[in-house]
Amino acid sequence: MDKTYEKKFPVSSLTISRVQFGMFPDEFTFNILIDSYLKDEDYKGACSVVEEVMFQEAFDSSTTQILSLFALSKYLATKPECSWQMERHMGAALLLAGLKQENSVGLSAQLLGHALIGKVEITRGIHAVFHNMPLMWTPGYLKRGLAVMERVCNDAGHLKLCKESLDSVQMILQDLMMTPASEKAEEENAEIQTVTVDDDDELERAKLPQYMARFKELNEQLQTQGKVETRSLDTLVSVLAEDKLRTCEEQDLSQYEKKVQAWETERLQLVQREEMMKQKVKQERMSIKSAQAVQ
Repeated sequence: MDKTYEKKFPVSSLTISRVQFGMFPDEFTFNILIDSYLKDEDYKGACSVVEEVMFQEAFDSSTTQILSLFALSKYLATKPECSWQMERHMGAALLLAGLKQENSVGLSAQLLGHALIGKVEITRGIHAVFHNMPLMWTPGYLKRGLAVMERVCNDAGHLKLCKESLDSVQMILQDLMMTPASEKAEEENAEIQTVTVDDDDELERAKLPQYMARFKELNEQLQTQGKVETRSLDTLVSVLAEDKLRTCEEQDLSQYEKKVQAWETERLQLVQREEMMKQKVKQERMSIKSAQAVQ
């Protein structure tokens, strides 16, 4: 909302959200906000908008999906130092946006998203994953990431997974296996916070060796089948944007123009209704005055 005011967008660019209980930018305005930050090469700012899109679960527009993945991949390419909360938010955004794209970019984003969320799950517990987040509370995000790899292995088409995403998953698994959960939580928190760990979390941590073994097996299969994309996620998303973004934006603009026309029609109807109500009240007052004059 604050960024909408900063850019001086009209009130008509806002929408009522039943998810966060308030008024927030609509998808078209979200896209303009993300695009403005991208043009300034402010990838962190763009990701802050994508984070809000994630909270609103507003990834229905293809333009929003592509711009969000573009912003996330650009920011990740800078190798930022992230808190566990930031990793959770970026992981959720990658996952939710990636689920909307049935291609190598989408699957690579899903894989990385699952891994980042899985890292939070292992180090801080499943409650830290879904608290105030549009994410499932079912444990096993690392397992679901491996399921993405398995899907690509079994695919008869041209789907591939980005080597960069695979390397990130491997590093996360290695890091989790080498560092005890208690130490990891302490490292990532400068201030004292309560870490809620239950039996399901302990069970999930116990599966780390199994996940690592399965990852190595699937990674080898992907290599053998030639289903590892050597280009970076940033490059893949850039290619996707070049191929699809213009067409998606044209469709969005056409739909937005229709929406503006509908808003104008509604505005005129409201003005007409207001005028009718004024006339009705005026006539009622005149009738009362006439009745009083007769008496």
